[in-house]
Amino acid sequence: MTQTDPHQEQPECLYLELSSQNEQPSVPLHTSISLFLLSYCECTSFKVFLVSAKPDTQSSQSWKSQVCHCRFDLPVLVRGCRLPAVLDETGRYCRAGLAVVLRHIIDRTCEADPRRKDAASLLGFKKTCLKACAEVSQWTRLCELSIPSAVEAHLRQPTNPSLHLPSALLNLEKTLGEPVKVHNDDKIRRQKLQQQQKNHQKKISQDLQEDQGTDVTQPQDSQSANGLELQAALAKLYVDSGAVPSTTIRESSDIRKVKTTELPQLEHVFAEGLYFTLTDVVLLPCIHQYLVRKALGGYLLLPLLLRWYLQVQEVPGVPRAAQACGMALSTRKAFTTGPPTIAETQQSSQANQESLEMTMKEVHFVGGPRPTMTKLKESGIEAVFSPHPCPSWTLPWDSLPEAVNPTEGKMSDVRAARKRQQLNNLVAMATELARPGDTVVDFCSGGGHVGIVLAHTLPDCQVILIENKEESLVRGKVRSAELGLTNIGFIQANLDYFTGPFHIGVALHACGVATDMVVEQCIQAGATFVVSPCCYGFVQNTLKFTFPRSKRFLETLSYKEHMILCRFADQTAVQLPSERRLIGKQCMGLVDLDRSWAAETHGYSVRVMTMEPDSCSPKNNMLVGVPSV
Repeated sequence: MTQTDPHQEQPECLYLELSSQNEQPSVPLHTSISLFLLSYCECTSFKVFLVSAKPDTQSSQSWKSQVCHCRFDLPVLVRGCRLPAVLDETGRYCRAGLAVVLRHIIDRTCEADPRRKDAASLLGFKKTCLKACAEVSQWTRLCELSIPSAVEAHLRQPTNPSLHLPSALLNLEKTLGEPVKVHNDDKIRRQKLQQQQKNHQKKISQDLQEDQGTDVTQPQDSQSANGLELQAALAKLYVDSGAVPSTTIRESSDIRKVKTTELPQLEHVFAEGLYFTLTDVVLLPCIHQYLVRKALGGYLLLPLLLRWYLQVQEVPGVPRAAQACGMALSTRKAFTTGPPTIAETQQSSQANQESLEMTMKEVHFVGGPRPTMTKLKESGIEAVFSPHPCPSWTLPWDSLPEAVNPTEGKMSDVRAARKRQQLNNLVAMATELARPGDTVVDFCSGGGHVGIVLAHTLPDCQVILIENKEESLVRGKVRSAELGLTNIGFIQANLDYFTGPFHIGVALHACGVATDMVVEQCIQAGATFVVSPCCYGFVQNTLKFTFPRSKRFLETLSYKEHMILCRFADQTAVQLPSERRLIGKQCMGLVDLDRSWAAETHGYSVRVMTMEPDSCSPKNNMLVGVPSV
């Protein structure tokens, strides 16, 4: 009998959702996307679990998976996250959310086999494909959230004649029709100009021969038929096999002299441009589900999406991966229906225009904050700061272990001193409010400056660090290992992907709307919050939030006027004149007063105070909210 090596590294666990529809197991799109990528990468680095809320649910998939019958059977960190999620071998580091998990699958594939250049190229130029979180990137939000949810909602009612085409798909259709901007594309654009001139000369020659009654039947140029962009894209995909030779002929002098601005634009081959990336992997199961069901004949109104869908099938590995996942891709012959009617075209155009007006609407403003502040004052609204309950409280920094101190890394001594002062404020409030057995969540944790101090200071509490940037969170994990902390966990995810219970939420300098998201997370969990806002100028309306937040501010200010406050709340840098910094501080107080009043409608008692000393940061506000018992 073969014995297992106790030192052999155990595989990471990948947890995927298995839902139920009409009492039958159903695979959500996020799960389909994850499984498709696993098949495309031929990745075996994970032990896969399909998670079902109902017992005795059987999986019909062909790969080896284990079904967890109930979410309550999951590890604690995974149980508190939206799926998909990956838990590492230590059980203390969890990655959650579609984009984060997919990028990790690619990383593990390349670690296991560095020759997999096709997998590495999925992350795109500079390896940033879908790296920005959905809160700040419209493109990530469209691909990761909007399109999967829109397709699933649409397919739940495929026969409803009043249901319009999903606006998310219409936005993608528009994107596919826009010119492509790629790194160092001048060479391809000059080749396209050369090809256009060649085709133009050929057309003139054919017309002349037709006028002379000569037979002009000639073999078609394959490059011209398929398009130069598609040729370039496929050439990169086949570069290792040499199936498609690259063009090395230098352009003629007249082509080289053409200005860049006068070169023809490149057309989309794949979702982000000329090259097959992770975005195409995400979109393929979604668009496949939509097109093959011919929901409302929608594919007729999305010709660019249909072209993209057919071109993706030419990517090496895609047909094999689709077959392994039970995804029967439809070929060109399946889409032979006639052109859309005028009414259908008008419906598509109108819906597209309405969608664009909703998504691209921007608010522009000019002027200073004084009229807005005066308007609030006339309505009896002024910034009010509560006194700090323990202004001189400090951690015993000199006696703390080195890994607790924020001087780790490349932080200067001056910045480290200010960071310690900031930590004194948040830790003082959190330790005063925490009770043994509580779970404390450090949102937007970065490298863990707040969370690690709390885990060390509150050994009877569980501390969870949530951060989207892997590099930062890994640094925090290393520091906690040096300290031997056993009451700490790490979740790499967008903060709203965390759904678990907790008692206290903290956030030091959560940028823009992230502060509002943290407060909302705490309200939903009935938890106390201790937050220090930052980057007020990034506050703006989102899918989840509109501003102002509170009833009194809404009755007094427009969204434009609220944005003026946010813009000038960022004018607090030490190099600015003192009068300007004072106005900035008042604007900070007014924005946070609006936030505190919004929280109070949910039964919270909120204090807006200034961190001590106030020189510890230009963004020195701190909000402490406690729910009523």
